[in-house]
Amino acid sequence: MKKILFTLMMLVFITPAFCQEEEQTQTENKPVKNTFTAGTLIENQTVMTPFKGALELQIQHRFSLIENIHDLYGLYGSANTRLGMNYGITDKIMVGIGTTKDYKLTDLQWKYQILQQTKMKGMPITLTYHGNLVADLRDSSSGAFGPTNGGRFKEIHRLSYFSQIIVARKFNDKLSLQIAPGFSYFNSVPTGYKNSNVSISAGGRYKVFGSHSIIFEYDQLLTKQDSIVVEGKYVNKQPNPNLTLGWEIGTATHCFQVFVTNHQQIVNQRNLLFSTNDFKKRKYLFGFNITVRF
Repeated sequence: MKKILFTLMMLVFITPAFCQEEEQTQTENKPVKNTFTAGTLIENQTVMTPFKGALELQIQHRFSLIENIHDLYGLYGSANTRLGMNYGITDKIMVGIGTTKDYKLTDLQWKYQILQQTKMKGMPITLTYHGNLVADLRDSSSGAFGPTNGGRFKEIHRLSYFSQIIVARKFNDKLSLQIAPGFSYFNSVPTGYKNSNVSISAGGRYKVFGSHSIIFEYDQLLTKQDSIVVEGKYVNKQPNPNLTLGWEIGTATHCFQVFVTNHQQIVNQRNLLFSTNDFKKRKYLFGFNITVRF
């Protein structure tokens, strides 16, 4: 009888301990949520994807270069806008389509969340693959597609491609950072530019208070471009790096971002290869993004 009572008493004390340890392990292995507020940090993609069956509407707007008060610091100038729609096939797979005003670009994009950061133990990062295919729909007779083989234009010359691996970590409730090596390819480029290009992008978000955050991005093309001769002088076609600093307000269904940047083209591969504004010379413009989730 004493042995039975002792066994029952041991079970009373040991069972809760095992349950508590199991519950603690499950809590530690839960995925980290809301590494970033939206699928785009500013210009670059984040590791976030829409939930299964969810839709995202994106409005990305860039004003012209800041000149002076007469053009209201770029607001009266020529603007560039992209409208896009993303859909969550699963909680980790997204597809999207969009159109951009400048150069009449139509893009198809996709994203796959390979790994997801967990709390305390397990996975320390979130890893996501992102890619796109972009078609330049300008008139082929305008000479916009650069040199082509034998001087003959083919429809495939309209296409460009971009792929990147995004590595992100949410360090705490305030700070999230990411870095993304990328590769882009243009079927046709102007003289002096390379078809294949390697790049690196980095960015982050810091929550200031409530739903308000400071956001930033930096992009650098790593591939060296060629120099061409223009009027007897060598001209370096190397693009400028991109730097962006902004303010974000995020809710469960909306994300609004306003920022200052030195690049006006919205599609990733074009921002990296054709960025002509030098932020060191104060060549900036204003922009805003709106993301609406359904």
